[in-house]
Formats: sequence, structure tokens, C-alpha cells
Amino acid sequence: MPREERPLFHHVTVLLEEAVDGLSVKPDGIYVDCTLGGAGHSERIAAQLGPSGRLIAFDQDEAAIENARKRLSPYMDRVTLVRSNFRHLMARLLEAGVSTHEGVPQVDGILFDLGVSSPQLDEAERGFGYRHDAPLDMRMDRSAELTASDIVNGWDERKIADILDRYGEERFARRIAKAIVEARSRRPIATTGELAELVKEAIPAAARRTGGHPARRSFQALRIAVNDELGAEEDALHQAVACLKPGGRVAVITFHSLEDRICKQIFTGYVKSCTCPPDFPMCVCGARGVLRLVNRKPIEPGAKEVAANPRARSAKLRIAEKLPPAP
Repeated sequence: MPREERPLFHHVTVLLEEAVDGLSVKPDGIYVDCTLGGAGHSERIAAQLGPSGRLIAFDQDEAAIENARKRLSPYMDRVTLVRSNFRHLMARLLEAGVSTHEGVPQVDGILFDLGVSSPQLDEAERGFGYRHDAPLDMRMDRSAELTASDIVNGWDERKIADILDRYGEERFARRIAKAIVEARSRRPIATTGELAELVKEAIPAAARRTGGHPARRSFQALRIAVNDELGAEEDALHQAVACLKPGGRVAVITFHSLEDRICKQIFTGYVKSCTCPPDFPMCVCGARGVLRLVNRKPIEPGAKEVAANPRARSAKLRIAEKLPPAP
């Protein structure tokens, strides 16, 4: 069994066993890790594959791809690394030569570990964190155009307030947006430290005493907006369902309520139940879902994992399985 973590890339994989076990990996299957990150999940999947198995792993961060080349080197005969946003899942699988059914690539399992990896959070110059003073960037793909600085220094007050409210569920969104616009009228807001201090000052003192760092929600909102994370999640999950073979599974790890809500709603939409009256002796409505839920309630990290890795505390894992088509 591979080691869960190595010093390289400094990333602790969340819900490692639960997520990979939930895929029910077959030695000759084709699997997709849509969020390569530190390659912890990919390494565990690859280790369970035989010579005819295949793993295709996505990440838009070049540093993650380079790290994976080293970490997955014993398995590269069965691993394909793809630098891409996972919202292009279907197109990239076609480019990778995955066999199709009616023009749609077919695989045995797909894993999503959403959110930002620890190296991105810890790398000050990426601008994801409020604990380091760094340029306002927050791009997961460094070749993308939109940055957090563009939003903070260029978008109008109402639009900033809307994203803080929608993506950060920040109840002081309007106060924070007003403070940002007032501050930038004097000079551009250049760093994460400046922004974090602005947010802190905009929130009433009583509200700052609880709930972690006062800038946490605002930084989350900006990161989601910069990378269109929720739009990408929605696009990719629908594609993932289409790309699963009958009996294939999709496992999704989310880290905040917005991500989890989208996952739950999409899974539920593919799980149709019988609408016949309860006194009917057999189903005659013909309702048949595309998926079945492997776990009705999300799987969460245990106390031991959270103690070892506090960033895991908000993680939730949902798993669904593709049903065979109706006869």
C-alpha cells in the first residue's frame, strides 16, 4: 500500500480511504481523478490497478502536474496526466482515447476532491490566504486572465457585495463592499494583507469575536468567483454522470455548503423513484433513475483525521453509482 503522504508538495489527502474505497476500483478499470492536487487519491487508485487498468488525472496547476510525475512514477505506465479544468472532462477523455458509447467516453469511476489544495493555500504568492501578505491573485490556473485584484479594484460595489453574499454567505457583504470601494478610491488594494485588514475593520467588533478569521468568507467568495468553481462543478458533475459505465461510481468531496448543495441537488436529480400508489402490487409507472446513492448521508472525516488535519473538518463525501439502462 502506498504511503499517504510524502514531504513533496506538502499536501495531506482528505478522506483518502473512504473516497477510493467508495469507487470499488477494479484492476482493469478506467478511472478519473478530476482533482489531482497532491496526488494522494491518484496514488492509491493507481496502486490498485493492474497492467490493463488506467488512471486519467486532471489538474489546472502545473506545479501539481509536475509533482505527480514524481509521486506517481512507479505507475506511469497506467497513468495519464492532463493539465485542464475538469469542466472539460468529456472533451479531454475523448482526446485521451477513452472508448465511447454513442459518442460519449465511458469510464468505471470518477473522483472529485473540490476546493483548494494545501500547497496553494500555503504558497503565499498565490494569494489564496489571508494569513500571508501577497499579491491579490487567487487563480488556480495561472494562465487565466481574471484575478482577485481585478474584482476588488475593478468591479462595482453592488457586484462585489453580491459575490460576497452568494459565494461567501457573508452577512456583512454590503458593508465590506462599501469599505473596499472607499479604500480603492484613494489607492488600489494591492495585497491580501490589505484586503484582510479592510474586511476585518468593516465587520462589527462583536461579530469578529467568533467564527474564525473575519476575512475567511470574503476570501472564499473571491476565490470561487475568480475560478468559477461552482459553475465548473455543475458542468463537470453532469458530464461525469454521462461518462460512467453502468455500475461505475462517482465520488465527490466538498468543503463548504455551496459545493455540497450543488452535488446533492445534481445527484438527487438523477435518482428518480417510483410514483405508483403504495397499494399497487408492482411498479407500472416505469420511472427509473440514472443513479443510485451509495450513501444517503454524506461521509465525514473522523475525529482522528480532523485532529491530524484540521482542514478536513468541513469535508463531506457523497458517492453515487450508475444504474444499468432500462431493458
